[in-house]
Amino acid sequence: QLQLVESGGGLVQSGGSLTLTCDASGFSLSHVIAWFRQAPGKEREGVSSIDHSGRTAYGDRVKGRFTISRANAKNMVYLQMNRLEPEDTGVYYCAAGPRIDTMGAYLAKDYFGYWGQGTQVTVSS
Repeated sequence: QLQLVESGGGLVQSGGSLTLTCDASGFSLSHVIAWFRQAPGKEREGVSSIDHSGRTAYGDRVKGRFTISRANAKNMVYLQMNRLEPEDTGVYYCAAGPRIDTMGAYLAKDYFGYWGQGTQVTVSS
């Protein structure tokens, strides 16, 4: 069964850290796995993605603070979030998209056909 399950969200103070986990069991390792987030009243935005070979992509607002990694043996993807800011608050979703060799790791939302239920991240000031 193809499903994505996120975990690790919670409440953290500004400047703190959290690690999110996406269980991508059932998906082949060729899939691109990404994290998106959505704040209340705002559009869903791409945070980070990783492809089968380990290539990564990051949104401009998280570069240098977030790190995505993948444990292929477990089919798990992690998002290490450091120096969190109140603007990082939102529901974080894990998504899976097809391998596209010309694009590597991508954050084009329309390519992702599978989505998890999301995990809430709240950063207090």
